Amino acid sequence: MGTGVDVVRGEERLRGRLSPLRRRLLEELREPASASELAARLGEGRQRVNYHLRELEKGGLVELVELRPRRGFTERVLRATAGAVVVAPEVAGDLTGVAQDRYAVDMLLASAARTLGDVAAMREHADAAGKRLITFTVEAEVGFERPADIERFAEELAARVAELAEKYDSPRRRYRIVVGGYPARTPSKEG
Repeated sequence: MGTGVDVVRGEERLRGRLSPLRRRLLEELREPASASELAARLGEGRQRVNYHLRELEKGGLVELVELRPRRGFTERVLRATAGAVVVAPEVAGDLTGVAQDRYAVDMLLASAARTLGDVAAMREHADAAGKRLITFTVEAEVGFERPADIERFAEELAARVAELAEKYDSPRRRYRIVVGGYPARTPSKEG
């Protein structure tokens, strides 16, 4: 199985491909399996499972890894092509016109969606050219005493990022820097 993230960018790859059964098949195909094996595990008919596997294969979400002779026919063994699948924002909507309020949830979501779409397109282009896409990610978790501290932190962080941008700015290799913050998810006490 691929360990990366597959970004579905074309509507034709998405159409009907992520139904509940197909999502279960993708989960099961983290390890290679045949339609017969999957049908037995999921309590579904082999023909139904095989149909859905072919549709997932058409969309590039699963790939053939082995052909095995089995009782007079050839059994196809498949696996998921990526560890996770996300849908690029342009498949389902338009991000223009989202408010530019730094504290708005929609602004953070739109920025993350644009980043997803841009990086996915650049990764495809780099892969096609046989080149490496150079990126970086910075993540941190911080606790705030009071809500007002969040605003002060955001203002100070913006000022420091602006200072660094000015210090390193060059017309040669342009990079978009995106910084956002949201409440950290706490582990469920049930699990």
